[in-house]
Amino acid sequence: MDLGLKDKVIIVSGGAKGIGHGIVSVLAAEGAIPVIIGRDEQDNKSVIAEIEAQGGKAFQVVAELSQPEECEKAVRLTMEQFGRVEGLVNNAGFNDGVGLENGSYEKFMASLHNNLTHYYLLAHYVLPALKESKGAIVNISSKTAETGQGGTSAYAAANGGRNALTREWAVELAKYSIRVNAIIVAESWTSAYEKWIKTLPNPEEKLTEIKSRIPLGNRMTTPEEIANTTAFLLSERTSHTTGQLIHVDGGYVHLDRAMANA
Repeated sequence: MDLGLKDKVIIVSGGAKGIGHGIVSVLAAEGAIPVIIGRDEQDNKSVIAEIEAQGGKAFQVVAELSQPEECEKAVRLTMEQFGRVEGLVNNAGFNDGVGLENGSYEKFMASLHNNLTHYYLLAHYVLPALKESKGAIVNISSKTAETGQGGTSAYAAANGGRNALTREWAVELAKYSIRVNAIIVAESWTSAYEKWIKTLPNPEEKLTEIKSRIPLGNRMTTPEEIANTTAFLLSERTSHTTGQLIHVDGGYVHLDRAMANA
């Protein structure tokens, strides 16, 4: 299926690693021009080299998105380069484990800046371009907002905010024909996930336990599977879909856990 994304300029925050890297790769394969926003120039350029080696196009901006002025800079430099933007994928963030019992005001607020505030700011600054192009926004979110996890109050709050903003923006931006949807991620295998699992006692045993709870195939969701749905939501193939929280999780959140052991 041709998604009609050829030469569309699409900003992807955190596009050099993990799920973001998967999204950037799929968009480039569809002929889009992903703009990687990330704090590490070498990581950004490494992904661009991969894309160009396969005949694709990409652009990158180095930015520390926890700083508001850096969000503005990222959009400004993209506009200076292309003069247009057709899509935004808010993806950057990480589960930093700022809990209630062992957290603090300072850590909680810092986590919101790392995981939520830049979702708002990038959308705010890119909105004039999206109004012009009638583009789309996809927010990458996490199951923690719906299921809880324990010991991660700030990240859960940020993802609750991501979900709420998805529906709020879908309402506010409908008059501009801008669609806004979210993808809810549960257990997806990335380098960050691998790093986290290795901090646990008996990591292989824990990983096997987690996989056993995922009903569809007893396996982790791949970044490419999340990316495929992201590309679909950015395309005109989903021209009447907005305000949706779509779970790409192998049934982890909603299906009966009994299925996993059947």
